[in-house]
This record gives sequence, C-alpha cells and structure tokens, in this order.
Amino acid sequence: MASRKTTKYIVYVIILLIPFFLFFSRPQFFHNLKLKIVYLLTRPIEVLSIPIKEARKILYYHHTFEEYKKLSKEVGALRSRLVGLEEIVKENARLEKLLKFQRNSVYSSVLAHVIGRNPSYWNSAIVIDKGSLDGIKQGYPVINESGVIGKIAEVGLKTSKVILLSDPEFSVAALAQESREHGLISGSLSGQCRMRYMNAEARIIKGEKILTSQLSSSFPSGLLIGEVVDIYESSKDASWEGIVAPAASLAQIEEVLVILK
Repeated sequence: MASRKTTKYIVYVIILLIPFFLFFSRPQFFHNLKLKIVYLLTRPIEVLSIPIKEARKILYYHHTFEEYKKLSKEVGALRSRLVGLEEIVKENARLEKLLKFQRNSVYSSVLAHVIGRNPSYWNSAIVIDKGSLDGIKQGYPVINESGVIGKIAEVGLKTSKVILLSDPEFSVAALAQESREHGLISGSLSGQCRMRYMNAEARIIKGEKILTSQLSSSFPSGLLIGEVVDIYESSKDASWEGIVAPAASLAQIEEVLVILK
C-alpha cells in the first residue's frame, strides 16, 4: 500500500517536472506555442470586428461628407469675399491715381464712373454717372490720367453719354509735340485715330506724341491724345496723314474726369 502511494507521488512529481523541464530546456517551443495560442484566440475577434469596422467607416464617411459640404460652402463664401476685396483694392488704386492726377491738374473737373457701354459700339461710346446736376454740359472734354478719352455728346440730369476718341464722329485739333505740325484727329472703325490735313512738308515721325492743340474750341491745349504709329501720304491731296494709337486704353476705362469750363 505504501509502495503504491510512493509510486503515485513519483508520477505526480514527474508530471509536474516535465513542463518545467521543457520550459527551461526548450523556451523557443513555448514561445511559438504561446504565439499560436494567442493567434487562435484573437482570430475570431478579428473576424467579428470586420463588420464593426465597416459600420464605423460608413458612419465616419457620412460625418466627414457633411463636414466637407459645410467647409466647401465656407470656402466658397471666403473666395467670393476675397474676390470682392481684391476688386475694392484695385478700384481704390485706380481712384487714388486718378484723384492724384485731378489734384495736380490746372483744370476744374468732376470724377465720374463708367456705368454703361453699347455692345455693338464698344469703342465708340460710354455712359457715365454724372449729368447736368453735376455741372456737365455737351461738348465738355473727358480725360483720365493717361490722356484724352472723348467728349460729352449727350447730357441727362444724372448721366451723360461720352463719345470716345476712337469713334469716327469724334474730332479735335491736334499738335505733334516735336515737329509742331498741326492736324485734325478723328476716330476710325479700327479703334485707332487718324491725324489728317498735315502739309506736304510735314516732318512728323513715328513715336511722336500728339497733343490737343490751342486751335481746339472744346479741349484745352496740351492734353495727351496718343502716339504716331504710322505715316503715309494722302491719296486725295498733297498732305500727309498719320495713324495715332490712343494713349488711354479705351476698352478698359472704368473712371474718368470731365473737365468743366
């Protein structure tokens, strides 16, 4: 009986010692075994978490999309505001330049904004926001800091029509600055101007500045009209004619000065 108990104790001891023996003699075996056990235990969790992850993605996508729409509206509003601010800055810069020119000018003038154009005659006429209530009358000169723009053709109480320098109906007595040749400036359908009636001995050259002449009945003398870009002999008589490019960009004007007499 005692022998049986002893044998039983020995078996228990051996059973207990075997794991310790294996653990200390083959630690890599137990490490790999542990990793496999962990993998087997976590695999079902990973499988079960897949639908949870997908549901979470859908919820996050909806939330993110709503945030995206909200931010897109805010960005659009900010861009519109930025464009508006840029326009204000540009307008202020133009007005500052024109007002500085007005202050330094010897002529009394009224500042006006361009509020209309005829699409069919873009380079022929403009409408400004000043009229007879502002002291404007028909025939008054219209200029900006670059040079002559045109003259008042029609006058209302609060608005006026300006015939531009490039219109065929426009004309003004002119003077070549260097050669001192006189002529008559008129508009053309091309957007440029013609200087006509210069005598046969005219010594006008390309690049010469053309100014308003003291012979003009509606414009004060010395205002810049433009620059000579071409010269040719008239086919009608022995005079010379010149092509003059306006100094002011007539297609882009937004503010002007009306000289008051």
